[in-house]
Amino acid sequence: MSQYFNLFQLPVQFNLDEQKLEQAYRDLAVRFHPDKFAAASTFEQKQAVMMSATINEAYQTLKNPLDRASYLLKMQNIEADAPEHTAFAPEFLMQQMEWRETLMDAQMEQNQTAIVALDNEIRDEQQSLFDAINSAFAKEDYDNAARLVRHGHFLNKLRSEIAAAL
Repeated sequence: MSQYFNLFQLPVQFNLDEQKLEQAYRDLAVRFHPDKFAAASTFEQKQAVMMSATINEAYQTLKNPLDRASYLLKMQNIEADAPEHTAFAPEFLMQQMEWRETLMDAQMEQNQTAIVALDNEIRDEQQSLFDAINSAFAKEDYDNAARLVRHGHFLNKLRSEIAAAL
């Protein structure tokens, strides 16, 4: 299951060297681009298309920190977003409500400065969350990593709403 990491010759871990990921992606994308196989057999053309699709899927998964964390959790047979994981700490839910209220108020007042400030706050919170996910993986605390991934989805959704408001 560490196939994506192996494909890009990266260590199987949450923190990645993003430049190495980008470079490996570009190298593989060029190497296996279907156009390079135009004169090859039908079988080789299909293989190139499948390999190209795998490279793109692997890249998208490893590029996104939450997708990468989910992928690492699947390697531990943990489905972070399984339906049975719907309970959240009251403090987390309260913080979400406060942020959404702040966004609504800023939108009603057409206060771009407040929206940008909220976006910066959520971005900083995401970075703290990624640090916590990295720490959870380092300690092999996969249940906590899964909980943090679920929190991260809320933050992503909120940042999408903020981006739409800007």
